[in-house]
Amino acid sequence: MAVTNNGQGTQTIDLIDVAAEKKIDSVVVDRSWYGLQFSVDEKYLYASAGHNNQILKYELRANKLALVDSLVLGKPWPERIGPAGLTIDEKRKRLYVVTRENKSLYIIDLKTKQTINVFGLEAEGYACKLSSDNRELYISCWGCDKLLIFDLDKNIWKNPIMVGDNPNEILITPNGKYLFVCNANDNTVSVIDVKAKKVIETLDAALFPNSPSGSTSNSLAYDAAKKVLYIANADNNCLAVFNVAKPGSSLPLGFIPTGWYPTCVRLVGKQLWVSNGKGFQSKANPFGPSPARTREEVIHHGGITKKGSEVQYIGSLLTGTMSIINLPTEKELKEYSSQVFNNSPYSEYRRKVASTPAPIKLGKESPVKYVFYVIKENRTYDQVLSDIKEGNGDTTLLLFGRKYTPNQHKLAESFVLLDNFYVNAEVSADGHNWSMGAYANDYLEKTWPSSYSGRGGTYGGEGEREIANNKNGFIWNNCHRYGISYRTYGEFMNDERPTIPILAGHNCPTFPSYGLNIRDTSRFNVWKKDFLQLLKDNKLPQFNTVRFGNDHTEGMRLGRPTPYAHVADNDLAVGLFIETLSQSSIWNETVVFILEDDAQNGADHVDAHRSPAYIAGGYIKRNFVDHTLYTTASMLRTIELLLGMEPMTQYDAAATPMWPCFTSTPASFSFRAILPSVNLDEKNVAVNQWQKKSEQFSFVKEDTNNDIEFNRVLWHGLKGDIPFPGPTRAAFVIPMAGDDDDN
Repeated sequence: MAVTNNGQGTQTIDLIDVAAEKKIDSVVVDRSWYGLQFSVDEKYLYASAGHNNQILKYELRANKLALVDSLVLGKPWPERIGPAGLTIDEKRKRLYVVTRENKSLYIIDLKTKQTINVFGLEAEGYACKLSSDNRELYISCWGCDKLLIFDLDKNIWKNPIMVGDNPNEILITPNGKYLFVCNANDNTVSVIDVKAKKVIETLDAALFPNSPSGSTSNSLAYDAAKKVLYIANADNNCLAVFNVAKPGSSLPLGFIPTGWYPTCVRLVGKQLWVSNGKGFQSKANPFGPSPARTREEVIHHGGITKKGSEVQYIGSLLTGTMSIINLPTEKELKEYSSQVFNNSPYSEYRRKVASTPAPIKLGKESPVKYVFYVIKENRTYDQVLSDIKEGNGDTTLLLFGRKYTPNQHKLAESFVLLDNFYVNAEVSADGHNWSMGAYANDYLEKTWPSSYSGRGGTYGGEGEREIANNKNGFIWNNCHRYGISYRTYGEFMNDERPTIPILAGHNCPTFPSYGLNIRDTSRFNVWKKDFLQLLKDNKLPQFNTVRFGNDHTEGMRLGRPTPYAHVADNDLAVGLFIETLSQSSIWNETVVFILEDDAQNGADHVDAHRSPAYIAGGYIKRNFVDHTLYTTASMLRTIELLLGMEPMTQYDAAATPMWPCFTSTPASFSFRAILPSVNLDEKNVAVNQWQKKSEQFSFVKEDTNNDIEFNRVLWHGLKGDIPFPGPTRAAFVIPMAGDDDDN
């Protein structure tokens, strides 16, 4: 068995002895992505080399992999090709490869190693499989929701078959009569009659029928003897099991728990082999880069470290694992199914008759008529708020304390201090989708590690690529469905152009989108003018998203604002924003939610997902500390309940609403913005190694740079020779039951 590891750190192709259940070889590859197949005689292995735009050919020699050839599709990235799934045509001595970036089918002659033909696809390709008679090639069109059919005798396309949203892996039964394809965004599998060329059945693989996105079905295994299909649900951390003896009348049998984010399942003998993309066990990382261990330092975005110690950086912490599961008996499958339901917070949501009681009425009867949702960039809790003694902070990791963020400190102390808030995302590519849609789909999850490790590929998020968008859109789409007025200021905007259709006519065209060359206080002034006019005209939307992102900073770039100036400017914009709302006529009907899209660019002694978040408004408690575990999805769920909307995905459905922060009686609050005691015009003037490194960074788009290297520059530029702590990053956060009255 061969396994391709396509994560953010070191990428490898591993060879496993199935009988011994042991890894017998591992070769490091520069780049890889999904495509993997043995020749029929098992003498050779072909592997996609990712954005190197090659197919690697390995020979098996004495249980070792030896690279013997490379089939070149084109020049490496930035030439856009991006090979994905591949399959071998032994009869014609050809290799078929589908690609993601230039959306094509490549036909390669294995004898001459030359590309014979290239045919365009309708959108990004994922997988391809040969028909049993070798006359047709089936392709899952990841971005166009179709199964494409290519006639190999005539080299022409046949009529495609419509399937579900984001189709990925394909499986054909040994008799060639039926084809199964996973639909990630639908939580389903389409069952296709190959001869009739039509879908005869759709299997709902989610834990509950008709669930919203959030199961992410993405791999298949088939037991030909028992006619049983196994479906890997990445976001439910399980396998769904179906009896498919009578296609068209299949029966669900149950679920099997797996590790975290299962990306592939294969049946070998009487065992299921499951690759878990994010590992097997949730754990903390107390040995993240620390000021106390000066000899070690994370030096690469992918988590590569200096010799001598293991530093737990999230890029390398999320190491894939392989689960080997014996085929369960009927009794064992029943027990497994119970375990899967108990593991899923979405099960609890479905069991509830009503939502957790709120101190105020919700929906149309809610006294909260206006919601403002502010999105900032990349900070951890300890970087900003660890100097508030009532919270769980480590001041040795403080970078932007009260001196630079007096308004955010005042917000946390005047309203609610949230010291147990975690972003769902890892980076901005998935962070803005999580912040606006409570989900990162399979495209984002499987491609951001490549782009963030410098191996090529595009950003994808924030509407950049349609394939990365959530099936039912984002919170603005939800507002549209429920008749709630909405407006965006900078979020999901590219200059004056919305990146998704739902925002057309619902944006402030004069509000600048992301860019560190414009102050957030300038953005505030644009928002204020627009807000006051809308308020005067009685046209203020109920839901407003506002982007203040300059706390991202530009490091130590010569002649540009210092990190302190950027953060202070961002803080002042937030303060002025709250001041304007608190002095308006709608304050008692307003709630403001503020969060970071992700928390990747800093250290935190609890977890690198832990992030500063704020909540304010007439119905928000004063001088309160809330230790409840909340997430990005919690904030979205609270907004939805206040405005009378159903959840968008399984994640916000299952999230804990923030009702402990609310009170039943509104109160006015005269918030006055505080001018930070730092010069907002302060520029980087020192010429040193940190300034020189900053000059190499690009800030045109958020997260363009290696986040560890950027934060290392930020730390040393501000702290001098104090050793860089790096981020403390846990793979996951588990709320523990206990007697703490604050939870």
